[in-house]
Amino acid sequence: MSYRVLNFAGGLCAALWLLAAAPIGPGNPIAFAQKALAQNLAQNLAQNNDAKPADQQSAAPKEGAKEGSKDGAKESQKIDEFTEAQRVLNGPAGNPECVWLGRRVVSLLWRDDLDTAFRHLDLYDRFGCPSGHIQVTFRCLVLHANSIDPKAADSLNGRVHACWINPVLPATPPPAASAQTPTTTR
Repeated sequence: MSYRVLNFAGGLCAALWLLAAAPIGPGNPIAFAQKALAQNLAQNLAQNNDAKPADQQSAAPKEGAKEGSKDGAKESQKIDEFTEAQRVLNGPAGNPECVWLGRRVVSLLWRDDLDTAFRHLDLYDRFGCPSGHIQVTFRCLVLHANSIDPKAADSLNGRVHACWINPVLPATPPPAASAQTPTTTR
């Protein structure tokens, strides 16, 4: 019995291979069969996609709308950041691909993920982006390290973006130590 099944499966594979290898032309009956098979397959796939119950079809857009509004806000924020970088920075450092890759490199360097940072840096260089901008941005980030909250990812991302736009931001002074007057015991 299993021999018959294997023979049938092998014959089916051979037939499909012959169909796929046949030259396509208007007078070729195999090409006609291929076209009919493709149309039949497309119809079956379309029927399978429409077979969802009505409850699932109506629930899907509502869930997507909630997520879409959050994603839409994030996407518009990213677009705004890219346009701001293009407006403020002259040259290739303001190009969207340079901004995206460069900020990623600086963030990865900050988190000590040097292998990934260097792979991204290779891409950054390949796009013709200025490598000096990475250096001054990272320097700015190091100088403003006290304003980064390690528990908030947005804090690092915001500071990286601010340093990318203006890498010569004045360094924030360290927190003032409480000045104690020396006391003498007499």
